[in-house]
Amino acid sequence: MSGSARSIGARAGISRPGSFRSLSHLAAAVLTLMTIALIPTAPAQSETTRIQRVVSPGGIEAWLVHDTTLPLVAMEFAFLGGAAQDPADKPGVASLASSLLDEGAGDLDSQAFQDKLAEKAIELRFDASRDMLGGSLRTLSENVDPAFELVRLSVNEPRFDDEAVERIRQGVLASLRRRANDPSALANLGWSAAAFPNHPYGRPVSGTLDSVLTITREDLASYAKKVMARDNLKIAVVGDITPEALAPKLDAMFGALPAKAELTPVPDVTPQGLGTVVVKEVDVPQTSVVFGGIALKRNDPDFIPAFVLNHMLGGSAFSSRLFREVREKRGLAYSVYSHLAPLDHAGLILGGTATKNDRTAESIDLIRAEYLKLLTEGPSEEELQDAKDYLTGSFALRFDSSAKVAAQLLQIQMDDLGIDYIDKRNELVAAVTLDDVKRVAARLKEHPDLLFSLSGKPAGIAPNGG
Repeated sequence: MSGSARSIGARAGISRPGSFRSLSHLAAAVLTLMTIALIPTAPAQSETTRIQRVVSPGGIEAWLVHDTTLPLVAMEFAFLGGAAQDPADKPGVASLASSLLDEGAGDLDSQAFQDKLAEKAIELRFDASRDMLGGSLRTLSENVDPAFELVRLSVNEPRFDDEAVERIRQGVLASLRRRANDPSALANLGWSAAAFPNHPYGRPVSGTLDSVLTITREDLASYAKKVMARDNLKIAVVGDITPEALAPKLDAMFGALPAKAELTPVPDVTPQGLGTVVVKEVDVPQTSVVFGGIALKRNDPDFIPAFVLNHMLGGSAFSSRLFREVREKRGLAYSVYSHLAPLDHAGLILGGTATKNDRTAESIDLIRAEYLKLLTEGPSEEELQDAKDYLTGSFALRFDSSAKVAAQLLQIQMDDLGIDYIDKRNELVAAVTLDDVKRVAARLKEHPDLLFSLSGKPAGIAPNGG
């Protein structure tokens, strides 16, 4: 896995919606909280009252929250595909391409492009994950036109100049060298490689020291051409821009892209190596642990009950079973967590911790035992209610800035949950019953084994041993 195991499942708590309507009291409260968090005193009149579906004259759709509280506009957009579209022998193409989209476009070389951003205090960045290539924009509303023009250039006319490619490549290689000595990164990479051999999910998103050296300008241009298209584009906008003003700008930014992406089909997959332990020996005093197994994809009807179940296992920083048993009772680790990671082509439960080398075997035995115990016995009514109370009460914190609102709206679209999801999400969580959780636990118990990836010098556990 690239990055932390926790980051791969950031979307797990999101739920998605369906038709254009005013937000419920929950959504209005959420967006009001966003307004209050942004400035000390919010205006009496605020337009953060509903999500609107905006469709351009050319048929490009965006979800908009029109908010005049501050003279700012935040936009998140993404193309389906991501690093799963990398050539099998060249992992890292998507990641390198994303890092270069703001390094020169159209008639602007890298320095000129960056100068344009700086002149207007525009923030524009791109990133690639396993399943998507994403862009993020922040700008003052008075600078929306030049900001959107730079977005247009970056997605339609990226230059991939030799100088920029080599400079960014060297940065990626330096990062990869650092990660080669990072136990946490090594444990994540080891888990993905063991879980998904011969599958795109098993390859490192950022590539390898060898593969990054072989990526050519033609590889980058080919990736951009096949992935960045109108039919796999999702857009979310929040801030001081009206639907009428946004609609034609969507065509200006994205209308010239190809109508259809040329994506290579990615097969659905389940993790391999369950019940085994893989070890990467690193001479450090504690071992980094990543664990995971089979769970549910985001479109599964039982996903929300599974989300609640995971919160009781390891989703809560201070009250989960893993935290209580691993940290509080035994002092084996400072932190231990789990989360659902619903990728486009795999449903996973993932988690991690770090512990002293001589306590690693005890820690992983305890994690296994607590997971199986929860699946077998289920939670108590009190434990379930506490989990639901926390998950519903903390939901508004995901919307305390315009950037967070835009990111949430984008993920809701990516997961195809519908435009009314914010209205429904807390109701879905609150409706979960003990029978629902036990039903999901029974489903997960059909595949209860976990794959562990360790990086360190764990006592009594042989490298690559089962």
